[in-house]
Amino acid sequence: MLAAVAGAVLVGAGVAAAAVLLTRGTPAPAPLVSDPVDTAVPAAVQSRLGLSSLGSRPAPGLSLVDQRGRTVSLASLRGKVVVLEFFDPVCTDICPIVSQEYVEANRLLGATARRAAFVAVNVNQYHRSVADVAAFSRKHGLDGIPSWHFLTGPTAMLQRIWKAYGVAVQPNPSGDVVHSSLVYFIDAKGHERYLAMPDRNKKGIDAWAHGIAAIVRALAPAA
Repeated sequence: MLAAVAGAVLVGAGVAAAAVLLTRGTPAPAPLVSDPVDTAVPAAVQSRLGLSSLGSRPAPGLSLVDQRGRTVSLASLRGKVVVLEFFDPVCTDICPIVSQEYVEANRLLGATARRAAFVAVNVNQYHRSVADVAAFSRKHGLDGIPSWHFLTGPTAMLQRIWKAYGVAVQPNPSGDVVHSSLVYFIDAKGHERYLAMPDRNKKGIDAWAHGIAAIVRALAPAA
């Protein structure tokens, strides 16, 4: 489930150092200030995804384990465009929809998919085991994406990352977690570039998948 909460779209891009962003007690990030999206992304795609520009600021660092039990950090993905979301592994609402957008975008990218990574961070502290994120990945076909990583870890670390990326989470031990649904596009140098909001998707999975693929192509480094 999604939280349509004022202030849920607070972005950690305004703080430069990842080390600071992941320190307990860091103040909440500043509200998003949208810059014009550059012409590298077609205007139709910008409109379709409700895209906002984040300039080119260092993305908050993170290091967690994925559905295979492997440690993955944002730094380890340098050289790839990172499409970053926040998923609940027992979600029955928006997360499965965005999953299918990821699967389709990966297919549309063809050979360019090698220069991208599709990543999600767990927002459910009650279902944070590797088995939980692995089961979600299998159920929704995400394991067919070679560069898919559903990241999880200790609750305290997850909470710091949610805060760093401005993700509002209302824990729920008995069902879907209410949380912000945000997609960050991070370039190959580790800089936040764009933000989209899947809960505003009125165009359907296929349209959004084409949009995601177009943004990855715009940001992907030359082969």
